[in-house]
Amino acid sequence: MNNKNREAGKTLPARYTDILIAFSRSSVLSFGGGPSGIPMIETEVVKRYHWMTIEEFGDMVAIANALPGPVNTKLAGYVGWRVRGIGGMLAALVACVLPMVIAMIVLLGFLTAFQNQRWVRGMTQAVLPVVGVLMAQLTWSFLYSAKKGLGWVVSLLLVGLSFILMQLLHVQAPILIALTLLFVLLKRWKRKQTSAGEHK
Repeated sequence: MNNKNREAGKTLPARYTDILIAFSRSSVLSFGGGPSGIPMIETEVVKRYHWMTIEEFGDMVAIANALPGPVNTKLAGYVGWRVRGIGGMLAALVACVLPMVIAMIVLLGFLTAFQNQRWVRGMTQAVLPVVGVLMAQLTWSFLYSAKKGLGWVVSLLLVGLSFILMQLLHVQAPILIALTLLFVLLKRWKRKQTSAGEHK
């Protein structure tokens, strides 16, 4: 679905081949799983295929992180279901999981055989800064989109408060995300109540 169709309000079902390519590519290119795969999925879902906006993707990531289980499979399952129904969900899950199962079998055998080699240790350590840059880029995209709804002051206060709670007080991320979602919902409800009072 392209930008013109989104603007016109039309919903065209995604092709199965696009779903398979998008999630197999994001699965194979992500290093370490978990958070490192989120920028890859965002590139496919938001930038390449335009299946959702960055704001919708941010909401989806927040909810996925609050639920148990691997985040990449949750994102794949939801996006596949949203763009193509049950068949799309199954295609996205297969594309997300199967390439990594094959890669794990091949690469673990390779790394086990050469694990004591210096170049193997250097290769795995060299990828970490790249993953850090990808996560920083995605964080900036979320922060920039958040300021449209919350404003810079509230967004930065939430970032600072989140850092204190997670790093100093050791609050678990799902609890923090649930509290954030509750805060946003309460703010939206208060705004609707204010708007309804003005129209009376």
